[in-house]
Amino acid sequence: MLSALEVFTTVVVGVMVGVEFSVAFFVNPILNGLPGDNGLRGRTHGARLLGAVMPVWYIGSLALSAVWAIAGWHHHGAGLVATAAALLILSVVMSILLLVPINNRVKTWTADGLPADWKQQMNRWDRFHYVRVAVIIAAFALMVAALA
Repeated sequence: MLSALEVFTTVVVGVMVGVEFSVAFFVNPILNGLPGDNGLRGRTHGARLLGAVMPVWYIGSLALSAVWAIAGWHHHGAGLVATAAALLILSVVMSILLLVPINNRVKTWTADGLPADWKQQMNRWDRFHYVRVAVIIAAFALMVAALA
């Protein structure tokens, strides 16, 4: 049973990392390269869609890793999993304090009602997101190492 939890948790976190990596290094740069406000339209839609899905995914990943760390406490790699869970806690805190406030503003924007500093807000979100991606990649790597 523990092995199934380990693999399931690693896959869930790994897919989340893949989505967030893709957003950071492919989707947003593509959207930023579109002319006019076309990229912004894509980002506002993404803010609504991913803003609804990602909280469940982040909290679910954290819960799964915590269960793995507790259930496997006396097994090989438990310290790595506990550290991964701590990094996922950090990613949730970063999300709540830094990224969600910007995301909540972005998802309400329309082409007719953009704030003057909308590009700066997008750049700020991107910088925070790069750090968050690094944190969750580290958590994922620790989980993979715990499986080895």
